[in-house]
Amino acid sequence: MATMVQAIRMALHYGEKNLGLKEVFGEDVGPPLGGVFTATQGVECAWNSPLDERGIVGAAIGLGLSGVRCVAEIQFSDYIYNTIDLLKSAGLQSWQTNGDFCLPMTIMTITGSGIRGSIYHSHSLDSTATHLAGWKIVFPSNPVDAYGLMLSCLKENNPTLFMMPKALLRMKADEPIPGIESDVSNESIKALSKDLDMPVTGDNSKWKPKWPKLIDYSVPIGHAKITRAGDHITLVTYGRHVPMAGQAADQLREEGISVEVIDMRTLFPYDWETIRNSIAKTKRVVFLNEELEITNFGEHLIRRTVEELFYDLEARPKLLAGAHIPGIGLADALEMASVPQLGHILECVREVVRERA
Repeated sequence: MATMVQAIRMALHYGEKNLGLKEVFGEDVGPPLGGVFTATQGVECAWNSPLDERGIVGAAIGLGLSGVRCVAEIQFSDYIYNTIDLLKSAGLQSWQTNGDFCLPMTIMTITGSGIRGSIYHSHSLDSTATHLAGWKIVFPSNPVDAYGLMLSCLKENNPTLFMMPKALLRMKADEPIPGIESDVSNESIKALSKDLDMPVTGDNSKWKPKWPKLIDYSVPIGHAKITRAGDHITLVTYGRHVPMAGQAADQLREEGISVEVIDMRTLFPYDWETIRNSIAKTKRVVFLNEELEITNFGEHLIRRTVEELFYDLEARPKLLAGAHIPGIGLADALEMASVPQLGHILECVREVVRERA
């Protein structure tokens, strides 16, 4: 089974061969490294840009306006904030020109905690991203969705933001990518790694990946996925916390608490119908993410839940999110105290289930 970075590489390679992807660029994105997490390793049209986030986003806008499909990587989302005015402008192009000018560009960035990256390499972009009108925003939680959502981004004629949860980039899928991987044996995993991962030692100047036969397996933008079915409470999340939410649901099942877990997959346009139907069924909901808790994207979802489902609820909706602090702690214990962990999820779900409206 592919890891998330392998899945992203394969999607980019499929894009450059079949979907008109012409340029992939960013800091250290090209040879020899292929990105700080190797997500672009072996992609033929990848090249290294200067260390200049505004230059990277500006170049992507220029290429997009000229009809050149591109993917530009911002190495860590912590460094994207000095490009906000450019991102806002990119989102306006189709609207302000009445559809005469489109931007077939994708910004790819690594976000969130999980590697003890401290204050400059651990923050989240979720809420800020959802303020960028005109963008479609995806946030995969597993390799299969990473492959499928990237292909969907590469088919869009307007800007897309592809956010990668850094804690899951080496995660292996629980299931093979349809049409590409035939089995999930250890032998297949080793073979895929041998074909796609550049050796870390020796002379790699002539190394090239051996791509498997790739197909157009797209995951539609705007469609959430129920990863655990349940009856007592809905747990809505995305990215890094999807596997953690699944663990919590499995553990709580043994306590007699049935948790329905929803992986949003897309932050905008988001799948409100799936979320709404689940909350109407379970009568309780927790919105879970690692973004700062103040002006959090989950707060918007709570507002909509209260406005549309107030009389269906049997407990107050709850947000479980990151602490509102200036930076993520470098020490493991400090990082784990900064953003929700499994224990926090278990405690929060139990609290909401015990409550009676």
